[in-house]
Amino acid sequence: MRALFAIFLLAPLGAGNPASAEPSPASMISEFRARQGEGSVVIDATLNRIALDQARAMAARDKLDHDVLGPFNSRMAPAKAGRAAENIAYGHEGFAKTLDQWINSAGHRKNLLLPKASRVGVASARSATSLRTYWAMVIAGDYEAPRPAAAKKTESKSERKTPAPSCRMKVLGICF
Repeated sequence: MRALFAIFLLAPLGAGNPASAEPSPASMISEFRARQGEGSVVIDATLNRIALDQARAMAARDKLDHDVLGPFNSRMAPAKAGRAAENIAYGHEGFAKTLDQWINSAGHRKNLLLPKASRVGVASARSATSLRTYWAMVIAGDYEAPRPAAAKKTESKSERKTPAPSCRMKVLGICF
């Protein structure tokens, strides 16, 4: 049986009353980060897709598992972030309670406070078998600014021969 999917970000929570709707996940995460001295985050379409794919896969298999679609660093490659982290959960219908659960868990809290994070993606999906709501949140930062074309042309040959070692991605400070 196919899982029924619900994208939290697209569905208002109030019964037609905008005042009763929950704030956006990005604003809730940003508010928490600000209280802890970290910068705000904005919703990112690529990260939303990555989070949605993860939530859907967990719901389809009815299994809470970071690797249900493969290794995190492989799934994050399209985001081109320098560092990233993921939180997953199931059980709560709304994001506010899920966020509270993550805030009260040391590892999840650390991910929410990822230094230099600037973008986030959040999604949920419901399992058709257990009716559990599965959540995925991907937070990322350290995006490299594109180098101006003029700067590339002025590089000397010796600079091109000895490139500095770099990370393809950092997750919790670990280079991949």
